[in-house]
Amino acid sequence: MQRRQIVMGAATGIGALWILGGPAKAAEIPPALTNPGPLTEQVFGAADAPVTVVEYASMTCGHCANFHLNVWPDVKKEFVDTGKVRFIIREFPFDPRATAAFMLARCMGDDKWYATVDLLFRSQSVWARAADGTQGFLSALSLTGLDKATMETCLSDQALLDKINKVAATGRELGVSSTPTFFVNGVKYEGVIPLEKFRSILAPLLAEAGK
Repeated sequence: MQRRQIVMGAATGIGALWILGGPAKAAEIPPALTNPGPLTEQVFGAADAPVTVVEYASMTCGHCANFHLNVWPDVKKEFVDTGKVRFIIREFPFDPRATAAFMLARCMGDDKWYATVDLLFRSQSVWARAADGTQGFLSALSLTGLDKATMETCLSDQALLDKINKVAATGRELGVSSTPTFFVNGVKYEGVIPLEKFRSILAPLLAEAGK
């Protein structure tokens, strides 16, 4: 069954550490990057921010967890919360268990999506490579009240699975092949971007916008 395949699949944790592009320049932004796709966009920051960052991430990716636990809080505080950057996170699962994690986050509701994703990144070692995927998820998400019946209902939602796969397919059309991958005003950067590198990428874009 599809549900069992999703929950029990092995995790790989794919992602380059630092494979970064050159300085961000004005770019023709592909329509696929601005199209929200079939799922509600998970957006942080002001709609009129001069810089938009789109991240494609996989839940079983160790580098993605590293970014979200160690870099993202500072990026959010310095650039997102100050109205300089609009940050969008999109699903790009590399394996069935990452897909299951994203499905569970979606089933929690849009208002709890990031809290669930954050919890799953923090507990990645508990569920991503657990011999029993079902127990791994139940243990990692115990604080949310998730039970086995609710989890199975969520992971049997073919329409939701199709939507996540569509988001990932759009990412592949944009040239995404590893995670995390970031698009900064349309310019692609692969791998974890440390805070100082983010500052150097954003500085000329913000200066041009008078920020």
